[in-house]
Amino acid sequence: MKKRVLITAGAAGIGRALAESFFSDGDEVWVTDVDDAALKSVPSAIRATRADASKEEEMARLFGEIEKTWGGVDVLCANAGISGPTALLEDMPLQGWRDCIAVNLDGAFLAARYAAPMMKAQKKGVIIFTSSTAGLYGFPNRAPYAAAKWGVIGLMKTVAMELGSYGIRANAICPGSVEGPRIERVLEREAALKGTTRDAIYEGYTSGTSMRTFVEARDVAAMALFLASDGARYVSGQVIAVDGHTENPDPKV
Repeated sequence: MKKRVLITAGAAGIGRALAESFFSDGDEVWVTDVDDAALKSVPSAIRATRADASKEEEMARLFGEIEKTWGGVDVLCANAGISGPTALLEDMPLQGWRDCIAVNLDGAFLAARYAAPMMKAQKKGVIIFTSSTAGLYGFPNRAPYAAAKWGVIGLMKTVAMELGSYGIRANAICPGSVEGPRIERVLEREAALKGTTRDAIYEGYTSGTSMRTFVEARDVAAMALFLASDGARYVSGQVIAVDGHTENPDPKV
């Protein structure tokens, strides 16, 4: 059965892979993003709206449009996130902390908050939160990101408990390092902080996983498709890593 799928930060990266995968599966897809160039590249068959996931007024307006257009939503992928600053705790700027928490955690909260009444009214729904392995182990030099992603897991667990009796499931996917421009920026910043090379940081990251590799956005999308399917109809409140199995979350470089 065709599903109505909303993906925040769905115009690029993991979000774009989610959008393309759900669309290829025959679903109706609606994405949001703040990257105007990325939004312009979204295929016309996928609805695309500029909306900042951390701004309540923009999310309220978005869900109003969804209510008028679709009459509800079956799957929410609360995917919006930013990497935040790379710095030691004592050097971490407060505004950088707040900005990171706002997008990663407030954004997930607002999306779930506005989706919940729609899903409760229809007695069904799936909410998939994008967390991170940083939300399982911590992440040196990335305190706000790790804190936000831990918070996303706590939010997901609570959402699953509050909404389960309405036939609504909630789960969190924890990607490891995902190939693409975003992780490249992270590698470069960490290399600069540690006075080493991008390749050395990359080797440090991959050596911390059993499979000695990064993952791809399509791997995260494949897990999301499963979690949204009837095959996962009793999977709720779970944290599922897609990371090649992290052995050492803090490899020394």
